[in-house]
This record gives sequence, structure tokens and C-alpha cells, in this order.
Amino acid sequence: MVFLRLGIEIFGFSLVGILFIINIIFAISVVFVERKKPSAALLWVAVLFFLPLFGFLLYLVFGQTIYKERIFRLKEEDDRIAKEVIARQEERLEGIHVPLEDKAGDYLNMIAMLLKNDQAVISNDNIVEVFTDGNAKFDALLEAIDNADDFIHLEYYIIRNDTLSRQIATALARKAREGVTVRVLGDAVGCHSLPNDFYRELTDAGGEVAWFFRSKYLHINMRVNYRNHRKIAVIDGKIGFIGGYNIGDEYLGKGPLGNWRDTHLKITGSAVHSLQVRFFMDWNHAANGDLGFEERYFPTPEEREGTLVQIVSSGPDSHGEAIKKGYLNLISNARESVWIQTPYFIPDGSIMDALKIAAESGVDVRIMFPCKPDHPFVYWAGFSYLWELMESGVRVYSYDNGFIHAKTVVVDGFAASVGSANWDIRSFSLNFEANAFLYKGDVPPALKQIFADDIASCTEVTLDMYGNRTFVVRLKESFSRLFSGIL
Repeated sequence: MVFLRLGIEIFGFSLVGILFIINIIFAISVVFVERKKPSAALLWVAVLFFLPLFGFLLYLVFGQTIYKERIFRLKEEDDRIAKEVIARQEERLEGIHVPLEDKAGDYLNMIAMLLKNDQAVISNDNIVEVFTDGNAKFDALLEAIDNADDFIHLEYYIIRNDTLSRQIATALARKAREGVTVRVLGDAVGCHSLPNDFYRELTDAGGEVAWFFRSKYLHINMRVNYRNHRKIAVIDGKIGFIGGYNIGDEYLGKGPLGNWRDTHLKITGSAVHSLQVRFFMDWNHAANGDLGFEERYFPTPEEREGTLVQIVSSGPDSHGEAIKKGYLNLISNARESVWIQTPYFIPDGSIMDALKIAAESGVDVRIMFPCKPDHPFVYWAGFSYLWELMESGVRVYSYDNGFIHAKTVVVDGFAASVGSANWDIRSFSLNFEANAFLYKGDVPPALKQIFADDIASCTEVTLDMYGNRTFVVRLKESFSRLFSGIL
């Protein structure tokens, strides 16, 4: 009551009055300094004025980006490393005898765009294996770890304190004792449940562990909004993994959500070098390290014809939103089909318009989405957008056999993307993400067939269901959508 009567005073000023002045400053920053998108700016201004205390705290943690570039600017040394490796890859590509135009088809301009936006070199010598089952994926990862001769680099958003994570930690410690260089990079928020001594055996054996944006006081860390969402592994510079699986028992189907349906890739070939560069840049940033270009980290791959692969990254340290642009390019190039699997769907206007135009132009657009939420706000907000797309002819499938966490898109059975990026604003702008874009070869049609097989575990959502929603469901969707810009 004292607070409500403005009775809390600091040097003669009420606390509410001080908050009001601060919130005005924040609102000015949102509109004139940070230059947020209009919808996000309007939302933040409303939150700051109508919920002064809550809005103030919410903005401190999730809204302010004025120092974003300063916080996330990568070292010039990291850029130098990337350019050296990229130049080396480009030199190898000059020796390709088959013209890229013959293999890339209509996607040549897209490949050039991703190279310009993210220095994403294309390579054509990759052998790619697709995993949709956690047991098979982690068996392959453990096998690669056990067979490592030189180094093991792991980078994951979530590492749980459970049986699978301990099994992998034990395997890493064993390899470190054998003289293999082992480095593990985890996200401080995603790995918050790990005890401080979780990797003690590994570090005692000479392995290294670092945490992305760790804070002694994590709950008031102003960088908590920017998370390293990547899921990458590189072994001996020859084998790489990228996709949607984190590390934990739940990804084996042992969690409360039941069966866990995800997609991950194992890659051998030159694309592994791009994963290595990504790991180096993230490691140097998180650990204040100075990992540089060494021949041992980039062994010359076997010369062969394989799948065309580009490793594309995006995050708050870049302006390009390369992965989102890649998604938009895939949609705009579609002639027959665009099939998407995603656990979270909160698109911006450009993605919504692209999908609507594709569907209304006769392209078979389908989206597969979980039947149950792991984050209720995000789930209900997502459905509000899906209903809108259905009115344009997009077909939506609710995955019923557990939880689908795959982040994939396949276009015409010719081009595809698999990685960590969801179809939401957070993945496009706030999180550090990494995806593999693949062209031609066996993988895109295989991913299309996987989607088709998954339909057997789905219920197709219809416009009749839309009309029969209860008042409570409508309320959940509408309320959750209000916060789409910050979810």
C-alpha cells in the first residue's frame, strides 16, 4: 500500500516517479536509438508505460539492445581465422571440374547471397547421414568420440545433468587421458542445471570447458536474452555433427514429453571445416581463447563428388539475419513444395508473406508442429499464426507421437536446411544459430520422405477445427500473440 501511495522515496523522489522517468528514457531509446521494428517498438513502449515496474525489469533483461554490437563484437583475430580458412576452401573449390551451375540449379544466386552475408562457403565433397532418432544419433557421436585421434570439439545449448550427459562426459575424460585435445562449450543458461564439478574428471585429465555468457549472478545477467543455441560437434576435423539435438536423456525419449522426434546430420567432407571455424569463433569469444589456424584442425578431405553443403550462422553479432534470408530464398525458389518442421513458429511479416504467396501461387506448403507445448506461451502464439496461413491454403499437421523438435525445411525435394534455428523471431534475431543448407544429392529427397512418413503420426489441422475453438483457446492464442515480439 505504501508503494501504491507513492510513499517510497529516494532523495525526495517517489520510486514510481523515478521508474516513470527511467521508462520514458527507455521508450525514447526504443523508438529513436535502437530503431526496433515498429511492432516490437510499439509493444515495448506499451509495456513500459502500462506496467512500469514489471516493464522496467522485463526491458532490462529482454529488451535493451543499445550495447548489443559492443557486447557481441567478435575479435579481429577471429575474423582473420575465418578468412584464412575460407580462402583455403575457395582455393580447393576452384579445382572442381563440374560447374557449380550444373549442380546448384536455380539456387546459385541463393548460394552467392549466403556467401556474401555469412562467408558461407559452398563445398561439394560431403557425405551426409541423417538421424531422426536420438539413440542412433548419440551412438554415432559416441563412436566418433571413441575413435578420435587428435581433438574433439563439442558445442551445445543444453547439457543435462543425467545419464546420457554423464556417459558422454566419461567418454570425453577417457579420450583426454589418452592425449586427445577435448574442448566443450555450453550455454550458461541452457546448462544451468549442471553442478560446478560436472566436468571435473575431464578437466583433471587436461580437457577444457567454457560457458557462453556465464555470469556469477545469472538471474540479473543483462545478456541472458542472447543465447548460443547451436548444436555442433567436430571430431579430428573430419567428422561434424549439426542439427536440433541437445544432450540429455529427454532427447532419447525419456522425458515428460515422451518420444522425442528431432533431426540431426553427420557430415564428412569440407563442410566440417566450416563447423570448425564456427566453433573456434564461439570458443574464443566465450573462453577469451586464441585458437587460430593450424593445419591439424583442417585436414585435407578426400576428393570426391558429394552433397553440396553450406554451413550458415546468424546471431545478434551480425546484421544479415543470414538463416532467415536463406529460408526466404528457399520459399521464393519453390516450384512444387515447401515442407517445414518446427517446434516453435512465431514468424515475422516477411516469412508470413512469403509462405502466403507461395501457397496462393499453387505451391504445396505444409507445416508440421507439436501437438503439445513445452513452452505454452510460444505454442499458443504459434497456433495463432498457423490459422492465418491455413486461410491462404497452407496445410498444417499436429505431430501426435510425442514432441517434434526438428528444425527442417525441404523445397521441391531439391534443397533443404537442417540446424538449430526455429521459425521464430528469437532464432532470426536474438539467438546464435547454425544451419546446414543442402542442395541436390540424396539428402533433400530423403528429408522430404521423412516428412511424408511423419504424417502417419500426425493429425491434419483443418479450418473447421479453427472455427470450433473454445473461448479459452482463443483467449490463450490472442494473449500469447501480444508478446510475439519478445518470446
